[in-house]
Amino acid sequence: MRAIVIGAGFGGIASAIRLKAKGYDVHLIDRCGRLGGRAQVFEKDGYRHDAGPTVITAPFLLRELFELLGAHFENYVNLVPLPLWYRFRFPDGTTFDYGGTLEDTLAEIERISPFDVAGYRALVAESERIYDVGFKQLADQPFHRFGAMLRCLPAMIRLGSRRTVWQLVSRHLRHDKLRQAFSVQPLLVGGNPFTTTSIYSLIHFLERAHGVHFVMGGTGALVDGLERVMREAGVHIRLGTTVSAIDTAEGRVTGVTLEDGQRLAADLVVSNADPAFVYAHLLDRREVDLSARVKTKFARKSMGLFVLFFGTEGTYDDVAHHTIWLGSRYRELLDDIFHKKILAEDFSLYLHRPTATDPSFAPPGHDSFYALVPVPNLDGAVDWSVEGDWLRGRVIDALDRSILPGLKGRIRSDFFMTPEDFQTDYLSPDGAGFSIAPHFLQSAWFRFHNKSEGPKNLFLVGAGTHPGAGLPGVLSSAKVLERLVADVGRAPHAQGG
Repeated sequence: MRAIVIGAGFGGIASAIRLKAKGYDVHLIDRCGRLGGRAQVFEKDGYRHDAGPTVITAPFLLRELFELLGAHFENYVNLVPLPLWYRFRFPDGTTFDYGGTLEDTLAEIERISPFDVAGYRALVAESERIYDVGFKQLADQPFHRFGAMLRCLPAMIRLGSRRTVWQLVSRHLRHDKLRQAFSVQPLLVGGNPFTTTSIYSLIHFLERAHGVHFVMGGTGALVDGLERVMREAGVHIRLGTTVSAIDTAEGRVTGVTLEDGQRLAADLVVSNADPAFVYAHLLDRREVDLSARVKTKFARKSMGLFVLFFGTEGTYDDVAHHTIWLGSRYRELLDDIFHKKILAEDFSLYLHRPTATDPSFAPPGHDSFYALVPVPNLDGAVDWSVEGDWLRGRVIDALDRSILPGLKGRIRSDFFMTPEDFQTDYLSPDGAGFSIAPHFLQSAWFRFHNKSEGPKNLFLVGAGTHPGAGLPGVLSSAKVLERLVADVGRAPHAQGG
């Protein structure tokens, strides 16, 4: 039986591998020139930049994919643990280093607020309880039937899912700097800590349980390893190809139509494209259930992203691999981004310096960086043809005055992406960086279903579906697919495993 997978982000790649392991003849199609979806790699003047996820927090989900094809993960990917996960830099110039052992983190907390040591232990314990249910039990379960939601509702109520991440963190920690540091995780999956359900606090224990890792060569090297194992196992990969329609007949999917008019037949189709785009543009409206039409029209989307890529002449050896640079406002800035949808004068950002771990990202004696700034999505009236250059200048000024002194004279080969690029390059509705936002009423059954809310034998994976955005989330969405699709045979093992 033939399966077509639309979109080769991590959700699509994981789906292709899981379907191949079930015996399907798998065809993976993507409009980009290389696999990875948003995990593209940009090279300019000797500087390399990962454009997609840069943090690996659940490596066992990746190992599973190689094992399904009879391959050894270590033969394809060089994954290394990071001793320091994130350095938080506050407006007053002070820092908080998070990562390593529990004792390392407790020592850092005691340096800032001794009173919060016991509170952090309690926060970890509560995050573990949420992780045990939200991740271990529910992340790979289908939620297309409301009964599944009803069955897990008592556990979600016991865990306080109606609370926000900020409320949960503030219940345990008193110091404002620590509250900010331990509530930023929803931003990694497109959510506002003040509105995101506390179920997403499981991210904190996910990091604690499995660590934070980096792939030598970058996320692009991880994608290359996945491509290699797929090709060896016989997955057909077609790049630079855009699907313009999902074909149906008598309420069932029959294949896809490509942008050039070519039609490809399939027994089932899996889409890794944004669900709102699928239901609005790839299917006839009459084929889409009312539930999906309502979500497509009214779902609240995640924020947008402004990403400035650059190199530097000389290195900044005291700058960590991952830095979260916090601006002067926290709640108010997030309100500007998510609710007012205005581009404020101030900002916070995530600074990625891969050369801290892997010098191959830049020429000798140079550094490679990107600065990622949460901004309003395109629901806001931001003219990025003007504001892009303005924000670039503001970011460079701020970094020059703080953790990258002399940056203005040392910056090289910079360029940036705005929400408009996300909409154009990745077909993200309104340029949202992470599809729909992770509110309680946009989680589990309320989120876009993995089993199509439309024609039969169509399935959806990726950030907009259950369980949500982030690398562990999209990889888990393919595990949901595995529960929905029957085996048709046994896949051949990869040749290079």
